[in-house]
Amino acid sequence: MRSIIVFAVEHRVTMVMVAAAAVIFGAVSVGRLPVQLLPDISYPSLTVQTEYPDSAPSEVENLITRPLEEAVGVVPGLRRVTSVSEAGLSEITLEFGWDTNMDFAGLDVRGKIDLVSLPDEARSPVVLRYDPSLDPVLRLGLSGNTNQIQLRYLAEQVVKKDLESLPGVAAAKIVGGLTEEVHVDVDEHRLASLGIPISRIADIVGSENINAAGGRLRDRNSEYLVRTLNQFTGSEDIGQTVIHRDRDRVVKLADVATVTRSYKEREIISRLGGVPAVEIAIYKEGDANIVKTAKLVRSRLPDLEKTLPHEIKLSVLSDQSTFIEAAISQVRSSAIIGGGLAILILLIFLRDVPRTFPIILAIPISIVATFVLMYRQGITLNVMSMGGLALGVGMLVDNSIVVLESIVRHRRKGDKSE
Repeated sequence: MRSIIVFAVEHRVTMVMVAAAAVIFGAVSVGRLPVQLLPDISYPSLTVQTEYPDSAPSEVENLITRPLEEAVGVVPGLRRVTSVSEAGLSEITLEFGWDTNMDFAGLDVRGKIDLVSLPDEARSPVVLRYDPSLDPVLRLGLSGNTNQIQLRYLAEQVVKKDLESLPGVAAAKIVGGLTEEVHVDVDEHRLASLGIPISRIADIVGSENINAAGGRLRDRNSEYLVRTLNQFTGSEDIGQTVIHRDRDRVVKLADVATVTRSYKEREIISRLGGVPAVEIAIYKEGDANIVKTAKLVRSRLPDLEKTLPHEIKLSVLSDQSTFIEAAISQVRSSAIIGGGLAILILLIFLRDVPRTFPIILAIPISIVATFVLMYRQGITLNVMSMGGLALGVGMLVDNSIVVLESIVRHRRKGDKSE
């Protein structure tokens, strides 16, 4: 320790250059540090989400949730399994140990899910790296002077696809608007007179609207894939579907039913300023930075809005990053005010500017130099780290006072000895 002190006293220019370098590198590092509310903790969890349309919660639990729970329950590293079964939707949350490699865990979960036989009406399970019960990072509002079907279409086909491609964005959920749907209103009297059950109508319409593989054709050195394409292109095609043949008599769907293009029954209505709108909730990935993700989405909105019709407006309804930045700013200002008050009190009580100046200089240099170590270690600017810096300011002042007092005593002893 003594050699360090002697070196610092004898090589003042070197120490000034070291301090200047620490300040420069610290100033560069602080601009690159990510900002978060709390330390970066990637919670080891996965969510398996499966949609089973038009089903009751009991059916979802027995046919979807339980088979999936039994399949994924043997995945290595799994600690806890919780599930929620509601009408048309199953959500299974898998919590793993902190030392689990989540990339391999995700592959294991997908492999186990692929072995489960689910009902034909159920959609394929989706493994998500985020918890859907968490609040979204951003809420966007899509509004304009157009119909709700068009708004919903733009939100799903343009905004959702664009934002989900951004780094750090896990999913974008759409709420509100109208989803287009084809309605087939069957005349029961006409259908009964022909002796055709109504269940047959649904079977015929489903079997006629197909897009399936039809095998392969080989021609010398070439091989061609064949597909059976017989998809409906509009309500007119649905109405021309043949549902019954009796000798020379052909009965089409339009003869016993009215086919119209309409929309699904709305369960959620979203309004913006009293006007019907579509809400887009942005969820981040489990290990993504909230502030960075929110800034990236915000920077994308102006270019995205240019691709929309002129009468459509895309606005930000809520943003979690603003609260985080405000909290970090408040802690930062508290640390600065605390350091300033400490320096002011030292000046008042010591009444010696030359002796107080080293303390005044040591506080900002030490804090700025800390940013270099934080950047190299991957530590973020959060409430915990900023609180630690604020405590560090107090420790610097205390240690500086002790050192200053020792120097003064040493000098007084030297004066008396002379």
